[in-house]
Amino acid sequence: MEEQDIYKEQENYGEQEVYGEQDFFGEQEPVIADTKKETDKKCPCCGGIMDFDPAVGNLHCPYCDHIEEILAEGEEDVSAEEQDFLTEEQTGNCNWGVETKTVLCKACGGEMVYDALEIAGECPYCGSNQVMEAKGENTLAPGGVCVFKLDAKQAAEKFKAWIKKRWFCPKEAKETATPKEMKGLYLPYWTFDTDTVTQYSAEYGINTSKKNAKGETVTVTNWYRCSGTYREFIDDQAVCGTTRHEQGLLNGIQPYRTSDNKVYKPEYIAGFASERYSIGLKDAWEKAKSLITNRLRTNITRKIETERHADSVRSVRLKTSYSKIKYKYLLLPVWMASFKYKEKLYQFMVNGQTGKVSGKTPLSPVKVAFSVIGIILVIALLWWISNI
Repeated sequence: MEEQDIYKEQENYGEQEVYGEQDFFGEQEPVIADTKKETDKKCPCCGGIMDFDPAVGNLHCPYCDHIEEILAEGEEDVSAEEQDFLTEEQTGNCNWGVETKTVLCKACGGEMVYDALEIAGECPYCGSNQVMEAKGENTLAPGGVCVFKLDAKQAAEKFKAWIKKRWFCPKEAKETATPKEMKGLYLPYWTFDTDTVTQYSAEYGINTSKKNAKGETVTVTNWYRCSGTYREFIDDQAVCGTTRHEQGLLNGIQPYRTSDNKVYKPEYIAGFASERYSIGLKDAWEKAKSLITNRLRTNITRKIETERHADSVRSVRLKTSYSKIKYKYLLLPVWMASFKYKEKLYQFMVNGQTGKVSGKTPLSPVKVAFSVIGIILVIALLWWISNI
């Protein structure tokens, strides 16, 4: 998609200009657009730039502590509306490639280069907020945002408490791990609601004990077939809308309280970086169905175990139909940072809403060795007891 499609709207001119770069017969011909004026909110008391402050849930001036309400007087604080999946036309992925845009800050003259995925940032020279248009001709705009509940200091404290509990992490790393600059980022997520009806079949096992020819007591599993219908409503199955970041770390900070969201306003992401989606609605739904299938398989297995008093379940087969499919496009908050230990960087993430931490840490060879030896000794002891 060409940048002029994404940034062609000329409403609410602000303090920064955005230039989309394109190749036109070998020449760079910029397409001029602007960042949104309301996100570069000046403090009425001192003229400073105000950012969204998680502590107060509104715009806050870091210079004189003035707080500005985001919602207008009498405006209700409402959540994002769920949209109908089957009637949505813009369902494709967005291949942004290596497209870039240059933002020129009129306040200080600084020039920054962003890639096409970024819809929010901050001028590194004067601190002016830069929130660009989130919607293009062939893309959807966010319906809502789960705002940051933790600031950078609180996120760092969550990390320090988390790393102290990592058993295999060396003591020295726990004591010296200091996060580099915490980066607050809003990432695009899709959430899906749907009614499911699943026809299932499976085999369940009932264990019995009997003596073999040697007089030893052994366990024998008798297998029986079963089938049935299982219904479940799926609420807010989340799927990340970008592949730029390590999915394992992102999965580690789930879940979010996605019901605790606000209708999207640029002011909510002022002062933070933000990305638009590259995984479209159609492919996100396919990912969601895979996650839902795993969830249904687990729940149906538990159902069979409970109802049949089964000791084990196998060969679970599912055929699921979906109806009343709804979706939301949300921006979810993440704190990202890394720490250095013995010249190596270890990345971690903090859920900006709940404080849950996910990350990588160094391993202590001594602790790993002791753990392996301990496991071997336990297995040997159990084998010895069973053969007495």
